[in-house]
Amino acid sequence: MNQRFALELYSVRHDLTNDFEGTLKAVKALGYEAVEFAGDYAHPAEKVAAAINEIGLTCCGWHTPWAYVQDDKLEATIAYNKTVGNRYVIIPGLPLPCTYSIKAWKATAEKFNVIAEKLAAHDLILGYHNHASEFKTIRGKVPYDVFFSNTNREIVMQLDNGNAMSGGADVCALIRRYPGRARTVHIKPYSKSKGFDTMIGEDDIPLPEFMRLCGEIGGTEWYIVEYESEALHAPLEGVKLCLEKLKEMQAKGII
Repeated sequence: MNQRFALELYSVRHDLTNDFEGTLKAVKALGYEAVEFAGDYAHPAEKVAAAINEIGLTCCGWHTPWAYVQDDKLEATIAYNKTVGNRYVIIPGLPLPCTYSIKAWKATAEKFNVIAEKLAAHDLILGYHNHASEFKTIRGKVPYDVFFSNTNREIVMQLDNGNAMSGGADVCALIRRYPGRARTVHIKPYSKSKGFDTMIGEDDIPLPEFMRLCGEIGGTEWYIVEYESEALHAPLEGVKLCLEKLKEMQAKGII
């Protein structure tokens, strides 16, 4: 299976702040094909587009603040992402009023449906990136399931496998439950004993089965590495080792 690997730039955020273009070049030199940006639009869209085009990277997503897809900022968000060449507008977290109850989660799901329709008119795709809290039950219901069972199929389930496992979720079951919705996923090493201070291949993520399901029924286009720990390696070294392990597993037919 010819999976394509990208890097969530939050992994190297400090390097990126210190040297924007130099860090992008370093990421490309490591062998990553694409990058996913995160946070505010700190650089003009034209600068970002010029840099990634010159370096030879694809923008496969942008972790976009919830405020940026509200009516007062949506037009600017659409214009920015169109200029950069990004299609995937991924919401990486939500404010408390959107998540404090099952009723709130259902209302948030409907807001996503409305926003997704507006983005679709510009060939942009809305998605949601999980952490651990979405898997903690509220009055016997799992917010993650409430959300994705009430959103349209076009809304991407950007499943972060490490975050989900840390919340007690079965990541393979989620891919099966929501087929075709995992168009981009995050690969984040997670260990039940060490938390996020671990490496791909040494962790507890059932990566071969997870990636097989992503390829067969998830509709996955990009496997995005997100490495958060600084306990074992410096950020660029950590993401280098992650990609090397993935490519080794790929070459051996493990994934």
